[in-house]
Amino acid sequence: MAVPNYTYLKLKMLGPSSVIMVESTYEHVYDCDIECIEYVEALAEAKTLIAHLDQLSGEVPDSKRRAGAFEPAETTKLIPIDPTCPDNRALRISASLDIK
Repeated sequence: MAVPNYTYLKLKMLGPSSVIMVESTYEHVYDCDIECIEYVEALAEAKTLIAHLDQLSGEVPDSKRRAGAFEPAETTKLIPIDPTCPDNRALRISASLDIK
């Protein structure tokens, strides 16, 4: 059993032969308070980050869109790069572009 006294920053408890008294300084108490506040803020930020990541992982990606799967728009034209070249390389451009 221990009796804390916050006014004098002392903790008294019964020992094997007498009363044991643990003392502290105001600077040490202040440092401990700052450390506790920083820990709680970091814990709150970590919980917010975990909740945000859980929300993102729950979202289902669009099954049509995959990495490396490119689908051109419906209104495109196939323009040959070099009509004399036998490999038929061509560009796809939008068929609805303005003349300007």
